[in-house]
Parts: sequence; C-alpha cells; structure tokens
Amino acid sequence: MEIKEQSGLRAVLENTPLPKVCRVRQIFQRDGIQDVPAFLREKLDRQDLKERIKPGMRVVLTGSSRQIHNMPEILRELASFVRAQGGEPWIIPAMGSHGGATDEGQRQILESYGITEEFCGCPIFSSMETVRVGELPNGDEVRVDKFAHEADAVIVVGRIKAHTAFRGPYESGLIKMMAIGMGKRAGADSLHREGFGKMGERLPEYARVVFDSCNIIFGVAPIENEFDETCRVEVIPAEEIFDREPELLLYAKSRLPRILIPETDILMVREIGKNFSGSGMDPNVTGTFGTPYATGGIRKQRTVVLDISPESHGSYIGLGKADVSTKRVFEKLDTNATYFNMITSTVLNVGKIPMILEDDKLALQTAVKTLTQVDRDHIRLVYIKNTLSLENIIVSEALAEEIRGREDMEVLEEPRPLRFDERGTLLDFLD
Repeated sequence: MEIKEQSGLRAVLENTPLPKVCRVRQIFQRDGIQDVPAFLREKLDRQDLKERIKPGMRVVLTGSSRQIHNMPEILRELASFVRAQGGEPWIIPAMGSHGGATDEGQRQILESYGITEEFCGCPIFSSMETVRVGELPNGDEVRVDKFAHEADAVIVVGRIKAHTAFRGPYESGLIKMMAIGMGKRAGADSLHREGFGKMGERLPEYARVVFDSCNIIFGVAPIENEFDETCRVEVIPAEEIFDREPELLLYAKSRLPRILIPETDILMVREIGKNFSGSGMDPNVTGTFGTPYATGGIRKQRTVVLDISPESHGSYIGLGKADVSTKRVFEKLDTNATYFNMITSTVLNVGKIPMILEDDKLALQTAVKTLTQVDRDHIRLVYIKNTLSLENIIVSEALAEEIRGREDMEVLEEPRPLRFDERGTLLDFLD
C-alpha cells in the first residue's frame, strides 16, 4: 500500500487553526537510587542467599523484552554475585513471543537494550524451545524455556509495574516473568488463550507450576518512579515471592508516570514503541486501553501518534489505539514483528492502522478538524514525548490557563505557535 500525495486534503485542512502552546513541568517526587549496582550488592550480601548457590551450579538470569532502567547493570551485578559463589551464570531472553518469536530476534532485543555478553560478563542463551513441566487445572499444558529447565537454579529478574490490559494481584512482575517470560511463545499462547479477562486468575496458576518445576532460588524486582528511574530494588527469597509481589505492585502503581491533567481534547504522542511499554504507549497514561479489563489515564477525544522508536524494531503495537498518524510511521511498520505479538495476546485492535497523513501538521490539523462539541477558540491539547518521559510536556494555551497556580505543575513559558519545518514536521521535540 502506498500513501499517495495528499494535496486535496491539504487544501481542505490548510485553514484549520492550531492552538498556541507552552511548555509545562509536572512536579513528581525524585528519589532514584544513585548507584544501583552498589545498592543491589548490599541487598545481596546475605548468607541465606549465598548459600542457595553451590559451586558449579548453572544459574539462569531472566532478561526482559522491556527497556528497563539499569537492567544491564542489575544483570551484570547478579552474574558477578553468582560467580563469587562458584556458580556459572547464564542469561536467557524471557519475553514470550516478542522479537518475532525467534531465537535471534529475542537476542537482538536484549542487545539493543545494552544486555550483551560482553557487558554482563556471561553467556546469553536464546532459544524458543520449551519443555513440558505440567498442566493447569483446565488441562492446558505448562511449558518452560529449555535452558531454564536444564539449569540448576534460576534467579527471576523482572520489573514490577501495572499491566496495560488487565488488573489483578499480580500484573507485570516476577510472576508474569515466570509464566509468560520463561514460558516463551508456548506459555504466552497458553495464558492468552482465554483472553485478558481471565489473565489475573490464570497467571499465578501457570507461574506456580513453573515455580514448582524449576529451582527458583530468589527474585530481583526493580521498581521505577515517575522519572523512569529505579527507586527500589527488592531481592526476594523464592518462598516469599507470591506473598510479597501484590504489596510491591500497589507501591509500583502509586509511582506510575502520569499526566496530571484529567481530560483534554487531543493527546499527541511524539513516539511510541515496545521500549516504552508493551502496549507501545502505556494506556495507564494515555487511557487508550486495548481491552475492557483495565481503566485509567487521561480522557480525550482524539489521539495522534507522530513516530515509532527505532528500539521497537518496526513493532507498532499500540498504533491501533491512535486516531491519526503519519506517513513516517507507516513507512516503519513491520507486520511480522507486530502480528506475532497480536496473535499471541489475542488483542487485535492495538495493531490496526489509523488515518495516515503525509506529515505532522496535517495529522494534527485532522485531529482538530474532527473534534466535536468543543470550543474551537480554546482547543485543549496535551503533547508528550512518550509515556515514560512525562516531567516536561507541552499543553495548549487553554490548558495552561487552567493549571496556573497549581502546586504540582509549573508553566515554563508564554504561549506561542507550534513550530513546523517546510515539510510539515513538528520541531517541538520535547528533548
């Protein structure tokens, strides 16, 4: 499919006025850990943890498909810890069907995040091969990564965070890493078979079978603050993981980055991608959920997506929840990388293709033109870089007036027109 020249649309939209905007700072608590490796070393300095690794043991560390702050350093520190006890550390990609559901694709995802053999000081063994280790109460089989199954011990590593498609006592975290991450495509397929409406119930069931079949010795769970900084790292003995994770999830939810404006007419997102969220753009921020089993985020009438990150490798999960996008995005779409994820998750609407306009200006003008029941002299616009970078945002003049005087938001400049180059590319990058 080709995006044809849009001079006719341009003529229709050229007189659509765009609101003036200004930069705004959202004020969040800044409490990131300054030296995460040192912090983790102190947490690991426990005899009961050291005793769980015997000389010669092959110990697997799990690597996620998300770009998690400090994860390369965390895995390097864990590899060093294992070696210090006489063990032999490995890293495996634990990411369901991501990376096109291939060995090399999953290895490349880790490497793109800086998780390499050279940096971490241990091998990365990537395989989609799994071993049957049991079944769920409904008869669905439970499978686990062959390297995790063959290892003498497993340290489960995974960020705890609110999920983007369902709610439950366990969402994104160590339990999900055991079930879907270590289960590879087979585990992801099995767990998603009954949809996200059942995920909260099925996830711990599946994880329990994996837990009982592998020698999981402890878990390491980073938690991030509103600045995408590591603010906690919990080292949890294996026998405590199922009890501890729900309370840590509640804390993680309290630290989610968010837009401190409850409602707008248009939400414009500079960049989506798998490195920002499993859903491309975190619906806990944008309100653009792919399922009816989770709610939250900003309310709006139109969502505009301007670009996809290089780190997403063409996966455009989340684009389907946009109303308008750009030719630049369309030219980057990789259906293979995206469809594997859609089929596995059973959520198809996140990969639909919205209206595609030639440039940023046309895309935004389309969103403005199609608004209904709004004050066109006071369009309410919120523009974010991505769903992880939310300290600095851009808002329209109408919203700036609404938030002046708030203690949790600061207007940084006077309203001005949005800036575009001669090709219609937006020049306000929020860097």
